Amino acid sequence: MKWTDQILNSRKRLAIPVMTHPGIEAIGRTVKEAVTDGQVHYEAIKYLSDKYDIAACTAIMDLTVEAEAFGATAHLTDDEVPSITGRLVSDMESVEALAVPGMDAGRIAEYLKANRLAVENIKDKPILSGCIGPYSLAGRLYDMSEIMVGIYIEPDTINLLLEKCTQFIMDYCKHLKTIGTDGVIIAEPAAGLLSNDDCLEFSTKYVKQIVDAVQDDNFTVVLHNCGNTGQCTDAMIASGAKALHFGNQIDMTETLKVCPPDIIVMGNLDPVSVFKQATAEEVAAATTNLLEQTKPYKNFVISTGCDIPPHVPVENIEAFFAAVDKYNS
Repeated sequence: MKWTDQILNSRKRLAIPVMTHPGIEAIGRTVKEAVTDGQVHYEAIKYLSDKYDIAACTAIMDLTVEAEAFGATAHLTDDEVPSITGRLVSDMESVEALAVPGMDAGRIAEYLKANRLAVENIKDKPILSGCIGPYSLAGRLYDMSEIMVGIYIEPDTINLLLEKCTQFIMDYCKHLKTIGTDGVIIAEPAAGLLSNDDCLEFSTKYVKQIVDAVQDDNFTVVLHNCGNTGQCTDAMIASGAKALHFGNQIDMTETLKVCPPDIIVMGNLDPVSVFKQATAEEVAAATTNLLEQTKPYKNFVISTGCDIPPHVPVENIEAFFAAVDKYNS
């Protein structure tokens, strides 16, 4: 039975926090090592799989890998999430000249390696790969503030860029599927800055092409949009993704009301203000509160609103799982 069916048929509330950084720290490695070495990345995933009662394992949510593969400059440090610096394309001419990279570009091969090792060595849980969404990738190549203007004044340029981004992400997801992972979390946070109509036009249209190309009974697309404050939930549903992952800026119960009951809905404890900055008691209370609020919905999976950042106290993660366990018992 595929993992989405297991969730819908489960009598317990399942937990899938998006987290790798606690694993990186626990095995004594740095962020830079994990995002450049597939073996280290895998070992962090494996550590968390062994230690916690997670319903699925997740890869690092690194939103620089694909942009770097295109030729953008990634800024890597030992203990911060990677970022993209500078601007790679700026007009139709530069977008037309942009080549769609292969699977050997940048750090892609190391990410494929991490996923392959996870599939080979973690047999008791589904493995969810990760990649960036088309609009968020285009924004990193074109500049995030410039693309917000570009969709209105240079839509042809942006659409061509989105086509190239989509082609690359589709190729990447096909490779991840071939490796044998159970699905992919497509992180499309920049689309949360758009209206529903613009999100449909410049994100959903392209995400749906990826969904149609790779999603089936054995491979699930999880669309993550932590930028959405509720205004583009309809656009997320229209992607056809079998699972939707929401950030901490939205009301989870209101969102569950509008999402079809056969779509997995995941979220949305704040990774910073709850997991990183709160006390263990406050984490437990926030977790229990969200579980109680979402009780009527069988399709809900409790998760973080986004990737858990570096340096989250271990006792807070343990408090989260303990609260889920207590609720289930």
